[in-house]
Amino acid sequence: MARKPQDAPMQQSLKALLGLRALVLQGGVEPGKRLSEIALSERLNVSRTPLRAALQRLEQEHLVELIPSGGYAVRRFTHQEAVDSIELRGTLEGVAARFAAERGVVPARLKAAWSIVHALDETLDSNPDSFDFSRYEQLNEDFHETLADLSGSDVIRREIARVTSLPFASPSAFTNTHVNVPGFLKTLTIAQSQHRAIISAIEMREGARAEALAREHARLARQTLDFVMEEKPDLRTRVPALTLLAV
Repeated sequence: MARKPQDAPMQQSLKALLGLRALVLQGGVEPGKRLSEIALSERLNVSRTPLRAALQRLEQEHLVELIPSGGYAVRRFTHQEAVDSIELRGTLEGVAARFAAERGVVPARLKAAWSIVHALDETLDSNPDSFDFSRYEQLNEDFHETLADLSGSDVIRREIARVTSLPFASPSAFTNTHVNVPGFLKTLTIAQSQHRAIISAIEMREGARAEALAREHARLARQTLDFVMEEKPDLRTRVPALTLLAV
């Protein structure tokens, strides 16, 4: 199919938005420093018009802010803001789980959710010395995206997508901190038992239980954040978004 004339500008806009957001969340730009449109345009290989639109969008997402000298800078976040972001994700995913349980999910979609759970089981059952964190991270993200989809609500799905774009609220935000840290595989095992329990509660149409489990599940990320910030500051370099956190 021939590309429509308007497709190129749309692709440039999306490229600018996704590229700029990734730079911010992966620690590719220094917080507090004025962002150079020229440098970013060259770095992302986009023109300045879609780049400016992307900066405006990231301001709406509170990832960048206007500065007195003009232009934008990447925001710094407080520890409380990070905690609140995680808590908000847990609340929204709790509602998604409750909606899925109360409204019901077709068997094919439940089967797909269970297949992700089983794949996570296989990953966790592998040799700890050769544990595939990249596969775990992808499957974990698949699980949480599926949970949002199971809600059957475009509103909930959209809001979960929005909150998980915050630097600390992604379900896999702290996965890389687990590498070679004794005891963290146990944390992943606990998380996996919660994954299984959430889908089971949805399947059994237990709305209140599904919601409570999903909210409790998000608190594991809160515990990991506190552990990294208070007990293992040397691990902060493994979570690029933590460069955005004021300490």
